[in-house]
Amino acid sequence: MKIMEETEKMCEKNFEEGEREPSDCSIDEMKVDPGKPGSLTWQRKLNNEGNAPVQFKLNIRETFHLKILEPEAPIGFRLWRYLQEQKAKGRGAMIDPFVKRYISSSQGVPLGGIGAGSIGRSYRGEFQRFQLFPTVSENEPVLENQFSVFISRPNGEKYSTVLCPKSPEALKERPVSEIGSWDWNLNGNKSTYHALYPRAWTVYDGEPDPALKIVCRQISPIIPHNYKESSFPVAVFTFTLFNLGETAADITLLFTWANSVGGVSGLSGQHLNSRFMMKDGVKGVLLHHKTANGLPPLTYAIAAEETDGVHVSECPCFLTSGNSPGLTAKDMWNEIKENGSFDHLKSAETSMPSELGSSVGAAVAASLTVPSGSERKVTFSLAWDCPEVNFTKEKTYYRRYTKFYGTHGDAAAKIAHDAILDHGHWESQIEAWQKPVLEDKRFPEWYPITLFNELYYLNSGATVWTDGSPPVHSFTSIIERKFSLDRSGSDLKKTIGISHQNDTAVDILERMTSILEQVHTPVALNSAFGPSLLQQGEENIGQFLYLEGVEYFMWNTNDVHFYSSFALIMLFPKLELSIQRDFAASVMMHDPSKMKLLCNGKWVSRKVLGAVPHDLGNYDPWFELNGYNLYNTDRWKDLNPKFVLQVYRDVVATGDKSFAKAVWPSVYVALAYMDQFDKDGDGMIENEGFPDQTYDTWSVSGVSAYSGGLWVAALQAASALAREVGDKGSEDYFWFKFQKAKGVYQKLWNGSYFNYDDNGGSSSSSIQADQLAGQWYSRACGLSPIVDEDKAKSALEKVYQYNVLKVGGGRRGAVNGMLPDGKVDMATMQSREIWSGVTYAVAATMIHEGLVDMAFQTASGVYEAAWSQEGLGYSFQTPEGWNTDDEYRSLCYMRPLAIWAMQWAFSQPKLHHHETIPEMNEDSLVLQHAGFSRVARLLKLPDEEASRSALLLIYEYTCKRMWL
Repeated sequence: MKIMEETEKMCEKNFEEGEREPSDCSIDEMKVDPGKPGSLTWQRKLNNEGNAPVQFKLNIRETFHLKILEPEAPIGFRLWRYLQEQKAKGRGAMIDPFVKRYISSSQGVPLGGIGAGSIGRSYRGEFQRFQLFPTVSENEPVLENQFSVFISRPNGEKYSTVLCPKSPEALKERPVSEIGSWDWNLNGNKSTYHALYPRAWTVYDGEPDPALKIVCRQISPIIPHNYKESSFPVAVFTFTLFNLGETAADITLLFTWANSVGGVSGLSGQHLNSRFMMKDGVKGVLLHHKTANGLPPLTYAIAAEETDGVHVSECPCFLTSGNSPGLTAKDMWNEIKENGSFDHLKSAETSMPSELGSSVGAAVAASLTVPSGSERKVTFSLAWDCPEVNFTKEKTYYRRYTKFYGTHGDAAAKIAHDAILDHGHWESQIEAWQKPVLEDKRFPEWYPITLFNELYYLNSGATVWTDGSPPVHSFTSIIERKFSLDRSGSDLKKTIGISHQNDTAVDILERMTSILEQVHTPVALNSAFGPSLLQQGEENIGQFLYLEGVEYFMWNTNDVHFYSSFALIMLFPKLELSIQRDFAASVMMHDPSKMKLLCNGKWVSRKVLGAVPHDLGNYDPWFELNGYNLYNTDRWKDLNPKFVLQVYRDVVATGDKSFAKAVWPSVYVALAYMDQFDKDGDGMIENEGFPDQTYDTWSVSGVSAYSGGLWVAALQAASALAREVGDKGSEDYFWFKFQKAKGVYQKLWNGSYFNYDDNGGSSSSSIQADQLAGQWYSRACGLSPIVDEDKAKSALEKVYQYNVLKVGGGRRGAVNGMLPDGKVDMATMQSREIWSGVTYAVAATMIHEGLVDMAFQTASGVYEAAWSQEGLGYSFQTPEGWNTDDEYRSLCYMRPLAIWAMQWAFSQPKLHHHETIPEMNEDSLVLQHAGFSRVARLLKLPDEEASRSALLLIYEYTCKRMWL
């Protein structure tokens, strides 16, 4: 791919895949002025209130539908009961709709790299949405965390304010000794926020001093094809101060931070702060947080760079709430206001641990004089070090960044220091990556801005990036087993290969580690541990997880990642291959442990051999798959084909033959597993009358446009992948199956589009926006189209005229289902929803078919709804979708990353595809079919009762008579 290759070459030149030290970066890298916002950015005034997002509600018909589907007990009741059962076990669930969440329409660019925790920041300047531990999201702002400015001039003019508009309502209830005593004087009407992920600029133009312009540039190390700095938990803030007045200005910039990980965590006690001083003039405060509720400890570092003309001073501890003795927030503020620094403050290098019920913070101040008509720069950084990841109490993983900073939890100051020194290199690489796209004249202005800003989810999707090692188990994981530590020291040293003299603690720890490794090795036998598929000499880049959504607690949801994965394969292809290795390993897993389905209360195996899991789990990812338990996803029809298609796309995008060979057996098994769903032997799989695909409230039966198209495309991809790995027999066999299935698929064509399915149900003639998903991926992989070009264009034009233009004046995206009479398909909640990621995917399909203007018009609806000034308040939290009443479902969701499928379509790779049917030996096909059929029979599930109840049949008949 042209854009992918150019980006990768640029990054390799300067970063050598992120492994080269920053000081070795190329001297010809692009210089960027941090005081100048990007040429194209998403913008808001700081005093803009925005439109508040409105959550969806089921209408009467949808409620009735759910009750008909589940006559024994409403699904809401089953879900409530399931949540109580999980809580009693100390476990979370895949979703909890009963929890009230803090919702804000002022989200901005979040902080930090990939997979090491995330801290959100609003465009108003608030630090919020703390995602520092898996599945934990503390969304409310921590108001102590602020930048502030103090200005004085020789003529007596003085200004001071927190750089956040107005005094938040929450401050009114705070005692005067706390942050309510600070000066909240910023109006925000003259200040503008600019966002272009992973950077943001806030321009305070004459606020608070009319003769001073302040620009704060925020940057995090999200750098394509860089697998080192991109993993760092850090952000840098560079302030550029332009003195437009006739006199010099004495200025102090203040950075305050609470010893809190969000919510009420600051009140739990035993937190302490300490000063630090690094080389190169970097000074600051460490905030050691002893996390409650069994979560691992975390240390923050706030720092500033002392340079010629910039003096840095610290306040290691002040009281932000409670009745403990010591310096209060008001005292700290007044110290800066009166003296301009903390030089006169007498405080210990390390504070006493905080008391239960009291909370503490710290501050770093940078003081300087800016002459009239001059500009100066001040740089701060925020880092956090929480090396451990615990999904369960029994297992500990280490984050990717620990490969460079260690696992001891003492690296926050070093990370903050390195970021201050190296962020200029990051910015040069980010600028070089983004500039060609921003300057591409083919694109409307909204597109590149939204393209980059949707990447926020790589940070804010609760991402976890491990070092690639198996988890370290605790002894609670084997407490029920018999074992002994009584082994000779010489044997242990021989086993582990480490020699220690007279160190009893090390000796005991080695014994414990050895026992745990014996019990839990090999990990590959009982988990989806993708690194086990790496060949000798291949780099282990680590394992990567992100949630389906911050309200949907399932890791790496496969049917959704199918859409969002284009962002990773273009920007971080090694992470994408890592995900697919995990799924390849999962295909070969069989887990007969039982889980209870919410749809009907039945118990089923958690995951059977050959089925691609819906997700990699939620409670114990990689080990306990399928956190999703609404339906039995072993019977879903889209998961296996999607896995095959993603694997082939990744192979042709990277050219990685070792990867192809390692995952090929899983691809073969995944296809053989699907053979059981071809009930009539015509080569085409059939849906089974329930929502057995990603549209999991929208039932489908028989041959369907969506699942059927994916199946056809997957067979062709399998044939092409077999060619890549040198399996000629499978290449010919899957090509034969592809041609057979392709012929059956055409039966859905009705003259202008492909029917939803062929069973004559209430939605069978629905115009599905996503009907050409198989065609889309075939084009994206450089394979032959699965439908004729004229049919593809006709279907897309139908979708555009009906699903796009007939909803919201064409300014809301593509509604999932539209009836031939021009009315929205109201059969289910999801048929009347507009899914942002699907709309982007439909637009990508249009680009592949040469309908570029139509594509931008379609995708612009997502921009209008989610990102525009007049939109629905979804910026930096794009939801799964919204309905025709402008009500959202599931904020901050994975699928909208599919906008990168549009970018992929604009840089279509030149790839091999079959021009004609390969010459096939009939005897070979017979042999291949015999072998494939034997594998398929061994993978066949036991027969289930018909999933469509009599009540559901009556319901559908009633729908036809009453509503359609």
